[in-house]
Amino acid sequence: MTDAPDAVVVGAGPNGLVAANILADAGWRVLVLEAQPEPGGAVRSDRGVHPDYVSDLFSSFYPLAAASPTIRALELERWGLEWSHAPAVLAHPLPGGRCAVLHRDREATARSLESFAPGDGEAYLRLTGLWDRLGPDLMRAFLTPFPPVRPALSLAAKVRAAGGLRLLRMLLLPVRRLGEEEFGGEGGPMLLAGCALHADIFPESTAGAVYGWLLAMMGQEVGWPVPLGGAGSLTAALVRRLEARGGAVRCGDRVSKVVVRGGRALGVVTDGGDAVRARRAVLADVPAPALYGGLVGWEHLPARLRDDIRRFQWDTSTVKVDWALSGPIPWSSPEAAGAGTVHLADGMDHLTRHSAQLATGLVPDRPFCLVGQMTTSDPTRSPAGTESAWAYTHVPQHVRGDAGDGSVTGAWGPRDREAMAERVEAEVERRAPGFRDRIVARRFLAPTDIQAHDENLVGGALGGGTAAVHQQLFFRPVPGTGRAATPVRGLYLASSSAHPGGGVHGACGSNAARAALASERLAGHYLVGPAQAALQRAAVRTKGRPG
Repeated sequence: MTDAPDAVVVGAGPNGLVAANILADAGWRVLVLEAQPEPGGAVRSDRGVHPDYVSDLFSSFYPLAAASPTIRALELERWGLEWSHAPAVLAHPLPGGRCAVLHRDREATARSLESFAPGDGEAYLRLTGLWDRLGPDLMRAFLTPFPPVRPALSLAAKVRAAGGLRLLRMLLLPVRRLGEEEFGGEGGPMLLAGCALHADIFPESTAGAVYGWLLAMMGQEVGWPVPLGGAGSLTAALVRRLEARGGAVRCGDRVSKVVVRGGRALGVVTDGGDAVRARRAVLADVPAPALYGGLVGWEHLPARLRDDIRRFQWDTSTVKVDWALSGPIPWSSPEAAGAGTVHLADGMDHLTRHSAQLATGLVPDRPFCLVGQMTTSDPTRSPAGTESAWAYTHVPQHVRGDAGDGSVTGAWGPRDREAMAERVEAEVERRAPGFRDRIVARRFLAPTDIQAHDENLVGGALGGGTAAVHQQLFFRPVPGTGRAATPVRGLYLASSSAHPGGGVHGACGSNAARAALASERLAGHYLVGPAQAALQRAAVRTKGRPG
């Protein structure tokens, strides 16, 4: 069909839009099909809380986007994207009025942590110095297809020079242990642990240190910026750029099936019955369990893959409260007022207790909460003197009980919603007396609401699958994979279920697009593409056999 696009991208989330832009840059005709009435996936904003306030539906702060070579190469500033920063990156108020603050100025951060214990400022500067040496290669290794041969070789040489096995041990530590080894006071450990818990990493999780360190160092290097005008501004820039290069985004068009014949993806069929041919490739910005056995029937896939997908682990669910406030949050610790993000937990044991309750299927009685002060970060989000704010916390994917008073059952009816919103607001009120008096309007998003707004956020999971080490690198989304190619030729996994996982960095979409382009080059058409699919099939067939 001469009118058929070269590629069909299923899903207009950030990864799908990044993939579409890269293919369009290569001269491909690209059609993006999105089930929701607007593009963006988890990168959207609205005025649904109050008409005078802009609220981000899901994600808000984008350090990985600001640092990502993929996003930066798209030059989205030419298409209307502007970044905005709060005066400080992150604050963690603690009992007694103390507050640890992460500033973009590392010396200012060090001074904040030094106030908790002598020598903690110097300890923090050692960690930033380590980032200076390893950070660029670590980010390249993290964001490129697996295995990242060149950055890994460079990183290995630098790791050896920086301490070798001792450094590797440090990065594999649980974040609680890293804090105990490096700091004398609470400030530094709590900043790092709070960052680790942005993913479903607990204080005692292996390699939690590297997650906490990476996100804190991103804040130190590029800040945690927000798009001016709302998260949707980032999506709008991606769409404008794509359309300027001849690509198209069609919303309200849910894909129900990927058409496979002879082991190759030929196109898709929508819920409306439209068959859309893809001349070269189909890229799926959907979770792995929605692709394998969902959009692609099991008859087209290796038998072993069904069991692997059954074992796929989601990250924890999310509940979120959005507020329109008549004024800034009245923090007892004044240093928290200038931070874009504020973490709420009394100490490391509070984080561990919260995590243990999640692990045992209980809704936490005193949840660890992340608060976003959006007008502090971007003054266009609400009228002068007011604040657009939110808080989110995690709950189990499958609720077995309530660690609190029994008022939250996990059914997410009106009673559950009100009780959970009150529980979150109580955590803010403890640290900001008078906060509730400033609430003009409120919106509660349960896990079911989050999934309804974006099918990729299954059960309110924001990361496309757990970030724990057993489902990362060549274990993502299932053991033996780690790349965008799938067992079906011409079909590529472009979502956060693929390596390197969750976060708005565009790497999953970029990896898929570049794999599709490589397979279409002359040698790739006859060798690389079929070989990649064959390797995927072999991996999922042979796993689990005796050696």
